[in-house]
Amino acid sequence: MLKKSAVNTPAGEAGADCFSNRLFIRDLVLTLLAAVFTGLSGGLLLILLVFGWSEAAADGQPKAAAELQLRSLNGQLLQQAPLLKSDVQIDVNGMLARVRVEHLFKNPSQSWMEGVYQFPLPETSAVERLQMQIGERVIEGRIEEKGEAKKIYRKARDNGQRASLLKQQRANIFSASLSNIAPGEEIRIVIEFQQQARYTERRFELRLPLVIAPRYIPGKALSSDTLADHTHTGWALDTDQVEDASQITPPVMDPRNGSINPVSLGVRLDAGLPLQAVTSHYHPMLQRVDGEGVVHLRLGDGEVPADRDFLLSWRLQPGFAPRSVLFTDRWKDEEYALLMILPPAPEHYEMGLNRDVIFVVDHSGSMHGPSMEQAKAALRLSIAGLQPTDRFNLIGFNNRSRMLFSSPRPASEITLGRAFRFIDSMHAEGGTEMYPALEKALNNRNEENRLRQIVFLTDGSVGNEQALFDLIRQRLGASRLFTVGIGSAPNTLFMQRAAQYGRGSFTYIGDLNEVASRMQGLFEKLGSPAMSHISVMWQGPGDIDVEPQRLPDLYLSEPLMISLKGERLDGRLALEGRRGTKTWKQSVEIQANGRATGIHTLWARQRIAGLMALPDNELAEEMKRQRVVDLALKHQIVSPYTSLVAVEKPVARPHNEGLVGGMMPVNLPAGWHAESVFGRLPQTASPAPLLLCAGSVLLLFWIVLGRFKTRGRSGSLLTE
Repeated sequence: MLKKSAVNTPAGEAGADCFSNRLFIRDLVLTLLAAVFTGLSGGLLLILLVFGWSEAAADGQPKAAAELQLRSLNGQLLQQAPLLKSDVQIDVNGMLARVRVEHLFKNPSQSWMEGVYQFPLPETSAVERLQMQIGERVIEGRIEEKGEAKKIYRKARDNGQRASLLKQQRANIFSASLSNIAPGEEIRIVIEFQQQARYTERRFELRLPLVIAPRYIPGKALSSDTLADHTHTGWALDTDQVEDASQITPPVMDPRNGSINPVSLGVRLDAGLPLQAVTSHYHPMLQRVDGEGVVHLRLGDGEVPADRDFLLSWRLQPGFAPRSVLFTDRWKDEEYALLMILPPAPEHYEMGLNRDVIFVVDHSGSMHGPSMEQAKAALRLSIAGLQPTDRFNLIGFNNRSRMLFSSPRPASEITLGRAFRFIDSMHAEGGTEMYPALEKALNNRNEENRLRQIVFLTDGSVGNEQALFDLIRQRLGASRLFTVGIGSAPNTLFMQRAAQYGRGSFTYIGDLNEVASRMQGLFEKLGSPAMSHISVMWQGPGDIDVEPQRLPDLYLSEPLMISLKGERLDGRLALEGRRGTKTWKQSVEIQANGRATGIHTLWARQRIAGLMALPDNELAEEMKRQRVVDLALKHQIVSPYTSLVAVEKPVARPHNEGLVGGMMPVNLPAGWHAESVFGRLPQTASPAPLLLCAGSVLLLFWIVLGRFKTRGRSGSLLTE
């Protein structure tokens, strides 16, 4: 049977035309429907985006006024949080500073709130006072053992009483909790502490940290089920290497939401001697000098975000540089003294030993931006300043560490060229695995007749400081470790303690303009013999306690700082040390004047730091704890085992009202890049508009695909 051809018969041609017209009309209708649907979807997407952005950017809308809705860098919506504003007043006399910090907690919501705010303090500060101010009422805090203070606070909180708790998480990280803030209420928490200025590079410096930088937390995460209260923990889980990680990582405000926690700051500076210059390095300040020569400073902008360290320095006029400074204190029938002695600089010196200099540089994500530029500039200057007799090596680290050479090489034109290319290849990214890099720097054996110096450049943003300190003490040998703190908010605890255990010194670089001068000061220290084997001998009645008990080596232009305690400080202190082959001796008269200056708290703080630094094989943990508690309770200061707590007796919150809030967010330090620290930031808006758009595109694709499939089937029918 022959097959009928649709092409050659008029009837088949007419049927095909009719079928083709129907397909055309159907395709036209479907295309119009798809276009209308796409237009409606696009319009709806635009409306959602406009309204979403308008809501996020609006200022003064009812929802924004009712509560502070914040998003952290992991994209999570933070719980309702009180607003915070801080005022800092610093009163400097000579080289002693008394600092008053006032935190104003404001509840903008319609709920009863609790706020937990973590903030940094100088690691040597002695915190001795806590006040809670509610209107005209002032409640004084009292020192209790840490566990007891926590129980008192929680009982008052759960009972509806206003209470505050100040505790130490690390030597430079503190936490202030405030419970039962009524809707619309403002409560002030006032903290007072003592601090001593540092003398370096022929000037006095006073540094006050204002923000806790995010720490890199190494180790395996422990179960989150072990956390009793998730609203009172930070962004990191506790790990087997950092068991308190959740308590030192407060939520970090997404920079796209702006800055929070404004700070106002004022300084009264009475140096006691004629001043040549007073400089605020990172915060523009207005200055005036009164009739008695006292300098008064305040922030030029009135308030600034709490996002970088405050650094004030002052230099005395030529001829007034101190050779020794003495402050005394009488407290509870005991006398205390703080003594600064500046040994004379050597007139002429020659390094008796050639050097091996190991440069270790952090190029992890937290160093991104200005910090990396500062570190690279400092490295280039250091490498260029090497002498032909020097040998050197470079170690860079982030998630992993790499060495330029397998062992130190002579500083030749070829090796220096390789070093500069190595520096140029560094990019700030990844985590901060500091331990392996430090281990490599300390592993090489010291050679006879060569002095080994390690220069460590980092922001120190790690949570496992104690493990690093232990490594330094165990592996240092005859090497010397010098730390260079980089960035707007370096971890000063790590910088100072690492240099202390490494028998070196520490330097800070907070701005690119400081690189040359700061590194020049470091070069002078590296190139001059240290004052070592320092000892003190008391020539007076009774015995005295000296802190630190292990006196450090001193480098060029560095003073010896010691604290004394005795029943009667009336005699002479004989000091002796060696610089190279020469012996230095000096005698200082000590006589307490009976004035109360608060020096006793600084002595106690230093003694506690010394006890905490002792390894367990020298002092058992339980005995160490008891000694620290006894000292802290006696001198009424906050310590690793004591806290300040204040409770208002009347019940404020009705029992039928709940309590919201928890750990409050902090700013990202100035110059830091969130994506480099936490990875790609999550979107804070809902993905619904994006999903709607994607769905529209997929639907249109399905329609077009269906159209082509239909055409294919119709073509097959027509050719049969």
